[in-house]
Amino acid sequence: MRLQNKIIIITGSTTGIGMAIAKRCVEEGAKVVVHGLEEEWGNEVIATLGKGNAVLHIQNLDEENAPESLVKLAVQTFGKLDAVVNNAAIVASSNLHTTDKKFLQRLLNVNTIAPFLLIKSALPHLTKQHGTVLNVGSVNAYSGEPNLFAYSVSKGALMAMTRNLGDTLHRENGVRVNQINPGWVLTETEMVRKKEHGLAEDWYKHLPSVYAPAGRILWPKEIAAAAVYWLADESGPVSGQVVDLEQYPFIGRNPPKDTSTIPKKETDA
Repeated sequence: MRLQNKIIIITGSTTGIGMAIAKRCVEEGAKVVVHGLEEEWGNEVIATLGKGNAVLHIQNLDEENAPESLVKLAVQTFGKLDAVVNNAAIVASSNLHTTDKKFLQRLLNVNTIAPFLLIKSALPHLTKQHGTVLNVGSVNAYSGEPNLFAYSVSKGALMAMTRNLGDTLHRENGVRVNQINPGWVLTETEMVRKKEHGLAEDWYKHLPSVYAPAGRILWPKEIAAAAVYWLADESGPVSGQVVDLEQYPFIGRNPPKDTSTIPKKETDA
């Protein structure tokens, strides 16, 4: 097993990409701290993983003591901490005109500042284990979409943080920091969003090839499979790296001339 005996905190893991990562980590031999806002969903995840393999923490990451609470729970329950996966994020539509200071601050607090504070709180334990951090970003970090302004800003900042800490923490503490940037992923929340936008129940089965050359978008379990590599010892000394997980070259790809029939894509991370 690639993650045998590793203890991993995974934020935002009661659903979507985070839940898929939690399941794959346990399959690979790890024990995990499941985190989210939905206690009922969290209990279902714990039941699936097995109580001996996981513990649940329900708390908004915007709360001041959230990082310390997660780290304390991991260490008290399992005796150590090997890795942190910063997956939780608010995905909210906004543009320049609909984004005010309060809205932007809220997204930055959860999507960027909370990951930083969790890394800082976990660092003494990660240093002991020569551990690793995996930040889950988004391809929108590079520029974003008109309707994902604040979200994209927060993910761009997260990517800069990964590059910076991936160098400094690796040199000073022996802790690696890397990031994956998922593209369009078919999560439960994404299915709901698109239906709320007025699309059909089976919208994901009829996507333009410009966004789904394979005939479908990514599945959470495929993101989880990629996450395991960065959490496992097999990724060696690699640090400060950002890997895009999308089915086409994201940067520099020419969009179609007529985008009126293409559903707006939003990620779950």
